[in-house]
Amino acid sequence: MKIVTQADRSFLPSLKKIALRGRTTGAAVEKTVQAILRGVEQGGDKAILRYTKQFDKVALKPDALRVTPEEIKNAYFHIRKDEGDALRLAAQRITSFHERQRTKTWMYQDGDATLGQLVGPVDAVGVYVPGGKAVYPSSVLMCAIPAKVAGVPRIVMVTPPQKGGINPYLLVAADIAGVTEIYRVGGVQAVAALAYGTNTIARVDKIVGPGNIYVATAKRLLYGTVGIDMVAGPSELLVVADADAKPAHVAADLLCEAEHDEDAQVFLVTTSERLAKDVSKLIESQLKGLQREKIASKSIARHSVAFVVTTMDEAIEVANEIAAEHLTLSVDNPFDYLGKIRHAGALFLGRYTPPSVADYVAGPNHVLPTGGTARFFSPLSVNDYVKVSNIVHYTKQELAKIKDPLIRLAQIEGFDAHAKSAQSRFS
Repeated sequence: MKIVTQADRSFLPSLKKIALRGRTTGAAVEKTVQAILRGVEQGGDKAILRYTKQFDKVALKPDALRVTPEEIKNAYFHIRKDEGDALRLAAQRITSFHERQRTKTWMYQDGDATLGQLVGPVDAVGVYVPGGKAVYPSSVLMCAIPAKVAGVPRIVMVTPPQKGGINPYLLVAADIAGVTEIYRVGGVQAVAALAYGTNTIARVDKIVGPGNIYVATAKRLLYGTVGIDMVAGPSELLVVADADAKPAHVAADLLCEAEHDEDAQVFLVTTSERLAKDVSKLIESQLKGLQREKIASKSIARHSVAFVVTTMDEAIEVANEIAAEHLTLSVDNPFDYLGKIRHAGALFLGRYTPPSVADYVAGPNHVLPTGGTARFFSPLSVNDYVKVSNIVHYTKQELAKIKDPLIRLAQIEGFDAHAKSAQSRFS
């Protein structure tokens, strides 16, 4: 882990580089994605099957795209009881948290006028679940349960096909979470199918869930054709630690995120250079023997930085500048600093809140803004699955009260038809 102190000339350049880390898409990636999107829009199921064979090396027939109820039922026989119990516990806690996010239709009276907002779920949501290097039943729960809580009637899951079949943990998680349709299709072609619709996969209104750079680019390019949650990049963790933090805990937390992906980014901001050095040494020793040692090692070598500052206020400012996906405050009295945090996807407060507790069983959503987008994006929530329509109702008497300023404003903007639409009520 690279250690940078405030006395180093590289301190500010290093901080600036990290703050501007938002991953940009190369022209080659975007060109490839656009070609696949056009292919699926024009070719439908045939294009999906062609791309699936090309990229996933799996040959499917159209009637094999959708996972059957029997396959979902059989998945339960391929996991242990305690694993199923763990998924159900996580689902219960995720549901409990997200139920508190519900908003209702509301109205109020302004004289004789009725104003308000109509709140209701979107008709259909697509949940993208990655395949490849890891299996993510927790992401299935995190993406689908808020949709169910919001009242979305159609929840569609897509995930890349595997030669041995879809991972049973994904199928069980989808069943527990209330997913209504599952399709064995991944990559850009899956996102395109959800956005455009095919004979087999009906289009959805919004697409959520993490994916690789191709999936993220597809979501970005399709925004407007379909709603998206966010364009997420590699996983991130920033730990703010005082001199009393336990180096072993900090090192373990940083590796907790580093094992996600070679491009995962982990940072330490501390008032103690001694702690930074101890953490750096412990990371090297704790890496040994991890199942994903190679992945975590590359992440640490490429992207990890420890910033040493003088005061906790300076540490918080560095954290705000980086705007990390996950922010741990390993300090005494962490709630004292809560009001100073402006930019973070999720906050883990205190010495005994490991990132993993939030990833799995705490309840808050773990689909979070990355790449510095915590400055303007929020975690996935029930609000992502509802839409709002404004309500306006006027009586003739109430319209008469505001008719003159209404007409005056329309005239200022040069829209005389607007003015006449109001005046016509009194002719």
